[in-house]
Amino acid sequence: MADFDLISVEVAYALPHQQKIIPLLVQPGTTALQAVVQSEIIKYFPDIDMEALKLGIFGQSLSGKGADSAEKYQLRQGDRVEIYRPLICDPKDARRKRAEKSVGLGES
Repeated sequence: MADFDLISVEVAYALPHQQKIIPLLVQPGTTALQAVVQSEIIKYFPDIDMEALKLGIFGQSLSGKGADSAEKYQLRQGDRVEIYRPLICDPKDARRKRAEKSVGLGES
């Protein structure tokens, strides 16, 4: 397959103080998950759990809920595959704690 038949995509992963965006040329029909594997991003971030990956395209989750899963989503020219880090706490708990804290500040 000639280079002009390939599409240009990116695979991105970010930590609080470090990020990596890897540009790739892939064959049409390549899935988001296949692009992550081809990017070899695991070399830079060995703590990524390849068995529990959460992926998205430009902030839109590929969770399979109304969207194709990462195993099925076929990349398009210019797509950026984002690898999401696992949550460290439940967002509902975090909001509740912030609300409790702000109520406590207003009492004195």
